[in-house]
Amino acid sequence: MSQASKRFRHGLVVGKFCPLHRGHMALIDAAVAACDDVLVLSYTKPGFAGCERALREAWLAALYPDVRRLVLDEEMLPALCRERGIVLLPFPDNDAPDAVQRRFASWLCWDLCDVAPDAVFTSEDYGDGFAAALGDYLGERSGRPHRVAHVCLDPARTRIPVSGTAVRRDPHAHREFLDPRVYASFVERICLLGGESSGKTTLAAALAERLETAWVPEVGRARWEEQGGRLVYADMRAIAVDQLALEDRLAQQARRWLVCDSSALTTVFYSRHDYGAVDPLVRELALRPYAHTFVCAPDFPFVQDGTRRDAAFRDRQHRWYLDRLELAGIPYTLLHGPLDARIEQALDVLQRADRAIR
Repeated sequence: MSQASKRFRHGLVVGKFCPLHRGHMALIDAAVAACDDVLVLSYTKPGFAGCERALREAWLAALYPDVRRLVLDEEMLPALCRERGIVLLPFPDNDAPDAVQRRFASWLCWDLCDVAPDAVFTSEDYGDGFAAALGDYLGERSGRPHRVAHVCLDPARTRIPVSGTAVRRDPHAHREFLDPRVYASFVERICLLGGESSGKTTLAAALAERLETAWVPEVGRARWEEQGGRLVYADMRAIAVDQLALEDRLAQQARRWLVCDSSALTTVFYSRHDYGAVDPLVRELALRPYAHTFVCAPDFPFVQDGTRRDAAFRDRQHRWYLDRLELAGIPYTLLHGPLDARIEQALDVLQRADRAIR
């Protein structure tokens, strides 16, 4: 649709987006198709765990980089008003009366965003009243009549039968209603650590197969092989960055869990051991939290594949991981025995944690 043929100048979509699901996306897509310019407002009080302001902003930025958006929480709004010299309007509770909610959204449009929408896009019956209230507010502030149309899409939820409440209750059961970039935020990451020849990579692949999910290979090992075993200090930073970037990509393909063969903590170890220094960014990336950390015990004979150091090095590496995890206060589970036993130990931990959440 060409710019000249669009029905409206300024479209508005308002929602909690906790989380942003395909029903919300259908509204934004419709607004983009029908309007020269679109403003998306996202706010909620109280907030919802796993749908914090930064995440909602990231989802919208990833999916709609060219759409204007204002994503708020109670902390951000006062600072924004002070910055712009605007008198603060109280942040309404989610159960506040319609009149309060409508005035707040209207105030955000005109006073904070300098936008006068001529169309609002909703999937709710209240959209007619919201459009009328918005038009009245904008007319009062501008000093001239202002009409706002209400474009209502799929109010019966027949085309996209989903709600934010249902998705929050179990995002994995409603995965089909989430864009992969949104769903990735709900994937819990499992970190596997262990010294050389501790069965870590074999376990990563096998555990992912049992969980029917994706797993992240060790980037450092791949880079070492690509460069014929010749790494330099600068490679440490690149390895850590690429490791986490690969995690983020594969989280979009995962189901419930993402199994990670090592983390940036592994890069910290090799950087310290081989070069006597650690890049500050590598240290920072090593702080990324994981839902569960498993450490593979070096309790079987060391296998030399032509690339590894020796059994004594494996033991030092293993002790270093345990020391660092304990120093940082990071809980971990030590996995012992053959592969099948380690898989069952890990699955038992994950299942108990899952039951505790539910």
